[in-house]
Amino acid sequence: MDIDIRDLIDEEDDDNQEEMTAQKVLQIVERAWLNEKFSPEILPHQTDYVDCLLEQIKGMEGNLAKLSKTDPKVDLHKLELERIKFVITSYLRTRLKKIESFCVRVLEEEATRSEEDAYLSPAELKFAKEFALNADNHFDTILRHMPHLYNKLDRNKKIIEPNLNSFVFLKCNKHIDSVIIKNTLEGQEEEIVLEDGSQHLMPYSSIAEFVKKGTVQLI
Repeated sequence: MDIDIRDLIDEEDDDNQEEMTAQKVLQIVERAWLNEKFSPEILPHQTDYVDCLLEQIKGMEGNLAKLSKTDPKVDLHKLELERIKFVITSYLRTRLKKIESFCVRVLEEEATRSEEDAYLSPAELKFAKEFALNADNHFDTILRHMPHLYNKLDRNKKIIEPNLNSFVFLKCNKHIDSVIIKNTLEGQEEEIVLEDGSQHLMPYSSIAEFVKKGTVQLI
C-alpha cells in the first residue's frame, strides 16, 4: 500500500492552501539528498525546505496520534514518517561530513559568494569556521612539539579538495543540447547531447552546473 504524505496533513480549503505543498517540499528534499549523497562537492543548501518539512513532521505526528490504534494505516504512516526523518538526517550528516573533509576549501569558496548565493546555511558556516579554528589549533599544538625543521606546515598542504572528476550516475530531467566531456588523460574534449529521461555515467565536472540547476538528478 502506497502512503501519501498528504494523508497525515490537515486538509484546508483550496483558497487557503499554499502553492508549495508538503508533498512538493518532500520531493525537493529527497532530490537534494540524493544529489548531496552522490556529488563529490558540497552543493547549495536547501535549509528552508528542510525546516519547512520538519514543521510539517510535527503536524503529521500530531495527526498520527489522533488516529485509532486499530487503524490499519497507523503502522504504515509511522514507517513513512521514519523514512522522511531518515532522509533529512542523512542529508544533513552528509553535508557536515563534506564540511569536515574539505573545510578549508569550502570556506575559501564560500568567502567568494554573496549571501544570496551562499552554499552553506548560517549554522553550517558557523560550524565550518569553528571546525577550521579547532583543527588549526590542534595542528599548531602538535607541531610545537616537533623538531624545528618540521614545525612549519604549509597551509596549501592542508587543503583537501573533492575529486570533481569522479564518475557519477545521473538521470537527465530535461533535454540538454550541449555537455562537454573532458578526457583529462588525453587532454581532449567531446560534446554530447543528453535526451530528456536518459541515464548516463560520466565525470561529475561535466554536469556539475546542471546538477545545481536541477536539470540533472544524480542517482
